[in-house]
Amino acid sequence: MSLKVLVVDDQGIVRAGFAAVIDAEEDMTVVGEVADGAAAVRLAEELAPDVVVMDVRMPELDGIAATRIITGRQDAPRVLVLTTFDLDAYVFDALRAGASGFLLKDVHPSELLQGIRVVAAGESVLAPSATRRLIGHYASGPGTTAPAGSTPELDTLTSSQRTVLILVATGLTNAEIAEQLSITVGTVKSHVNAVLRKLGLRDRVQATILAYDLGLARPNPPGTHL
Repeated sequence: MSLKVLVVDDQGIVRAGFAAVIDAEEDMTVVGEVADGAAAVRLAEELAPDVVVMDVRMPELDGIAATRIITGRQDAPRVLVLTTFDLDAYVFDALRAGASGFLLKDVHPSELLQGIRVVAAGESVLAPSATRRLIGHYASGPGTTAPAGSTPELDTLTSSQRTVLILVATGLTNAEIAEQLSITVGTVKSHVNAVLRKLGLRDRVQATILAYDLGLARPNPPGTHL
């Protein structure tokens, strides 16, 4: 079945360009194009897209607020945020609001299409280096001061699951975690799935944010190589 995609961007030429690239794919269909967050919220409910490609800065209702509303609904679509590099700060807020990942607006068309497919499949499209950079810059703000190990959520995790959660938060892939812990990739996947299930999280993006919120992981110090 074709993936239904809603494209949201206040710049008409950008919106049309994304829509043309997406609609040209056999497994994707653009079901709507809108220029602001308020319209995105309405159409996301009316059209039930699988993925919403969301701009950040828009009139009436910005992409962050729109994402929070859309992902807060039952059977919500996945949201993929597109932004420019100088809007990094907004991206972390978008991830907190429920977005499943982000890409830069100058992304190659093939990467955009792959990102939509990955998000629709329930995964995230945050590159490990991008995860570390964003978290390192913005996770130390309000809401990230809970002392590690002090919350009931973590009590449900085994020591192995907690270790895997920390490594996920650093941006490591399953293969990299497996190598570091000397276990199989399949075992890592099982631990990740258990963490998501026990903590009521949707994907690795939410797991990463929660790890920083609870103090399990710390932002990279200035000058850290990514």
